Amino acid sequence: MKKDTRLILAMDVTDRDAAMAITEKTAAYLDAVKVGYPLVLAAGVDIISDLARFAPVIADFKVADIPNTDRLILQQAYRAGAAAVIVHAFTGRDSLEACVAEAGKWDRDLFVVTEMSHPGATDFMAAPGEDMARMAADCGVTGVVAPATRPERVKQIRDIVGDLTIISPGVGVQGGSAGETIRAGADYVIVGRSIYQSDDPAGAAKQIAKEIVSVL
Repeated sequence: MKKDTRLILAMDVTDRDAAMAITEKTAAYLDAVKVGYPLVLAAGVDIISDLARFAPVIADFKVADIPNTDRLILQQAYRAGAAAVIVHAFTGRDSLEACVAEAGKWDRDLFVVTEMSHPGATDFMAAPGEDMARMAADCGVTGVVAPATRPERVKQIRDIVGDLTIISPGVGVQGGSAGETIRAGADYVIVGRSIYQSDDPAGAAKQIAKEIVSVL
C-alpha cells in the first residue's frame, strides 16, 4: 500500500453504486479501502476489482478456518484483485502458515487480527492478543490489526511486532482518535461510518487525513 495519508476507508455499505461513488470521492485522501462481507455479499466479489481502480483493496474476511479452507478463501480474494486479506490467528499456527504461504504465491499482503476494536473484544481476545501478535511476526505476515479504541494496546503490540505494519480500526464512531492512534504506533488508521455516513465524505476524509499529518 501507499503510505501517503495513512488513512484506510472501511467501506461497509451494502449498495454497490454508493460504494463506488463514495470511494471515488474520497480516493485522493486514502491509502486503501477495506471491504468486508456486507458489501461483497451484496454486490458480488467483483466489487473488489471495481474499487481497486481508485485505491488498493483490503479484503477484511477475517479468515478463520482449517488450513485448506483458508487457502481457498485467500485464492478467491487475491484472484478478485485484493491487495491484502485480513485473517484471524486464533485458529493456530498451521492455519496461519497456510495463509502466509498463499499470500506469498500471489505476492500480496496479509494482516492478522490481534484484537478487535469493539468493547466485547476484551472478553476473550485481549489475553491472547500478544501471543497472537508474536506468532504473526514469527510466521512472516505483512502486519497486524490492533484497536484504535485502545491505543495502549497499539503501543504494546508495536513493541512485539517491531517493524511490521499496524493497521488500526475504530476511529470515529467507535471512539478512537486518528492522531492518538498514530502516536501510539499505528501505521494506518481505519475509518468507516464517520466518512461514508457523512453528508460530505470527501470533506470528512480530508479532515482525518489532516489530523494524521499533524502528528507525524
